[in-house]
Amino acid sequence: MNIHTATSQYEQWLTAYTALVAKDIASKHEQMTSGVFPFLRATFYRWAQRTPLICKDLVEAPVVLAVGDLHVENFGTWRDAEGRLIWGVNDFDEACHLPYTNDLVRLAVSVQLAVEAGHLRIERVHASSAILSGYAAGLEAGGKPFVLAEQNGWLRDIAHNSLSNPVTYWEKMNDLPKVKVGVPESAVVALEHVLPGGGLPYRVRHRTAGVGSLGHPRFVAIAEWEGSRIAREAKALVPSGCVWAQESREKRSAVEIFYQAIMDRAVRAHDPFVQLQGHWIVRRLAPDCARIELGSLPEERAESELLYAMGWETANIHLGSKSAVNAIKADLKKRKKGWLQSAAQAMAEATQEDWIAWNKS
Repeated sequence: MNIHTATSQYEQWLTAYTALVAKDIASKHEQMTSGVFPFLRATFYRWAQRTPLICKDLVEAPVVLAVGDLHVENFGTWRDAEGRLIWGVNDFDEACHLPYTNDLVRLAVSVQLAVEAGHLRIERVHASSAILSGYAAGLEAGGKPFVLAEQNGWLRDIAHNSLSNPVTYWEKMNDLPKVKVGVPESAVVALEHVLPGGGLPYRVRHRTAGVGSLGHPRFVAIAEWEGSRIAREAKALVPSGCVWAQESREKRSAVEIFYQAIMDRAVRAHDPFVQLQGHWIVRRLAPDCARIELGSLPEERAESELLYAMGWETANIHLGSKSAVNAIKADLKKRKKGWLQSAAQAMAEATQEDWIAWNKS
């Protein structure tokens, strides 16, 4: 199956779970042509389809409840129940049961593609080593969330560099397009569940964001509350692309969504506003709750330390699968030196091939 057929079949499969936004799907297809890194972010379904065939030696690795679509721009900031700024993985749309190696390889591939695009300056072999070192250390320590307070000062500086100017942020929010058709009642219920107070007036806007989930309906409720604006987003969730890939190979169907489960189990300073309501994931939108984009990184940054932290945060997530931890440690010890870089290189080449094929259409 080539990339065009896979994309067509996957998007058709999605329509059984949500009403795709045609304009956003067209935008996603356009972004897929712009570079290999955005193509990687947009095509987790293809990754799930090809990885077991290309990285056959990783298929039997211990299974965890994994992020699935892990990459260097799947990290961001939020506020916990104490109001502290937290850094970590901030999107679990594709969470599913996978070999623990999946998240590490995909993270390493994203770094390699970001280096090739000039967004990062670290050498590939050093990148893989930093990710793996952070992951192993996180497992041994039993994990620890990244609270950007009296500790993790260097990471706090990176996060603060990416925080939006509140004035500009809310101007952009106000400019979001009005919803042209009725908002689904289930989305209204989900949004009102996380708005403060009862009967608070709000207006709903359509939001286009992300790459992998681009095309899924997103609705934003904007309100005035106690002297300032607030916003809540409801995004339609569907089963992981792993389910589609598995069905295409094994004709086995499963529809469980693991977004809430993976958050609840992880070693994590939780965002109290992120909740699964039916098939909508709802969250607080604010200048200090955002994905950290590569383009927002400060000129002076310690990339090895950042990737080490990303490896550690991956361990924080995998530690939620407690019964697999000892098996993971044993598996890591028996793997040959350089296995992560080797697997990342193979998957980077496969992604590059698909991207070239996509651009030939």
